[in-house]
Amino acid sequence: NKIESDLQEELIQVKTSLSSIQSELQSLLQRQENLQERKSQLESEINRRVSSSSSQLDGEQDWSSEDFPWSKTLRSTLNSTFHMNDFRPKQLEVINASMSGRDVILIMSTGGGKSLTYQLPAILAKGITVVVSPLVSLMEDQLLGLRNLGIEARSLNASSTKEEVKHVHQSMTSQSPSFRLLYVTPEKISKSKRFMAQLEKCYKAGNLSRIAIDEVHCASQWGNDFRPDYKILGILKRQFPNTPIIGLTATSTDKVTLDTKKILNTPFALVFKTALNRSNLFYQVREKALSHDDVIADMVELINTNFSRDAGIVYCFSRKNCSEVSSSLNKRGIKSAVYHAQLEPIEKSRVHQMWTDNSIQVICATIAFGMGIDKPNVRFVIHHSLSKSVENYYQESGRAGRDGLPALCLIYFGFADVFKQSTMVMTERTGLDNLNQMVQYCLDLKSCRRNLISTYFGENWDSITCNEMCDTCAGMYEHSNIDVTSACQSLLSTIRLAEQKGEGNRLTGAKVVEAAAGRGKNKTLELKKFSASEVQRMIMHMMFKEFLREDFHFTPYSTISYLVPGPMASALTS
Repeated sequence: NKIESDLQEELIQVKTSLSSIQSELQSLLQRQENLQERKSQLESEINRRVSSSSSQLDGEQDWSSEDFPWSKTLRSTLNSTFHMNDFRPKQLEVINASMSGRDVILIMSTGGGKSLTYQLPAILAKGITVVVSPLVSLMEDQLLGLRNLGIEARSLNASSTKEEVKHVHQSMTSQSPSFRLLYVTPEKISKSKRFMAQLEKCYKAGNLSRIAIDEVHCASQWGNDFRPDYKILGILKRQFPNTPIIGLTATSTDKVTLDTKKILNTPFALVFKTALNRSNLFYQVREKALSHDDVIADMVELINTNFSRDAGIVYCFSRKNCSEVSSSLNKRGIKSAVYHAQLEPIEKSRVHQMWTDNSIQVICATIAFGMGIDKPNVRFVIHHSLSKSVENYYQESGRAGRDGLPALCLIYFGFADVFKQSTMVMTERTGLDNLNQMVQYCLDLKSCRRNLISTYFGENWDSITCNEMCDTCAGMYEHSNIDVTSACQSLLSTIRLAEQKGEGNRLTGAKVVEAAAGRGKNKTLELKKFSASEVQRMIMHMMFKEFLREDFHFTPYSTISYLVPGPMASALTS
């Protein structure tokens, strides 16, 4: 009847108004976030200028000098123990500053030689250097490398035996410790009162010569890989004020660096930074095929054609993906194994050793593998699905070509993977913004990949030539500009109509593509001339321009991402 009809019409109007208000709120929250970001940037720049002025007034120390009391021994040990003839950029400055008792933050590109800046001083020091490392794989890789150099080092983690723990604890207070480096996880600092008690005894005995914190950006919630246990590391400076701290990372914006210094209680830490560009890496993005078999076939052809005898890493979205990809590669004659956080420690060690020894060619891994991995001859790093941020991608891809020779960094960019990632990172403080930047990197078919990365990190690489070491500069794509305004309007109308039909009719990204192809109950015939790939690119573009946004819905088993009109939707329809 008319009353029910009027009520239904009013209900639709109320829902529409609520949706509009929600979009406006989202826009205001985004603007607030942007202003907060700019505020932090300005504060960081002011602090930098003040620090710079103070340094100039005080007469800044020349940390690159070789006139320190330890300089001759440092140089000879570099050659005799590490078999290196010279220091890489910033290594000498960082070592001198740290050995002078200063706190240091080092931001150095993957493969730049961060480990040497605490390993070399550890050999020259009387006591023990404690290295806080987030991953068992990183520790094992470092311990293996040190063992090969004849350097005594130990680790304490969940798999350590009682005998190993007893030996380490005794050495920490001994007048002549049996090792120079001790690797522990941040959880050991935050959760083991027994270890912290022993660390205090080590400090009082004059044996705690230095604390190195690897992947130090994990301390900041503004970083790409925040880990709660890293926040407790601020206690180290409070408890051991005379022990210098060195924090190391491959990626850190000014905002993250400032936040990290506050968290670690090292406000006067010297910051050293090397250039991010690595000219030997070839960056490429390929559109991901819809079927698993097609993706694997392309990957196998790529490896067999270009890297038949070379080691590589394939990063996967989940443990299940790792197993699927590894199994498929093995069936096609490429020896591979799986590595993820849920493997037993002994299995992790076995897989890592097999890969290091070239018994297997490929490791199929989640991000639990790779931080600090020092296998120099990795010729390719393939991302089976996109990373959650440009920072993560820069780090993960940077495991390729650490020997300075050419290597490939390839992403298979799939539409569905964007929404898999967004439902995972939507609870993180900057998760969706970081993912959006990664999506833009993949979508861009015209800009130099190096320039896209440099812009993200706030570096100026305009003076650096890519030398056709990325797919766009190498001219691997043909593209043309076309007006898709009406097509985008049609997509927006399709989403709105589905939304008005009720809660159960809302559209995910996949359903919108299906509707555009003329299938399903929400089908539209206006977009049938466009391919699925073209529709997907339009949807991604509309999300970036805020014509569309994701609306997340929680179920008992998963998180679903629906596409709804964004804060700028009215501008598209006006």
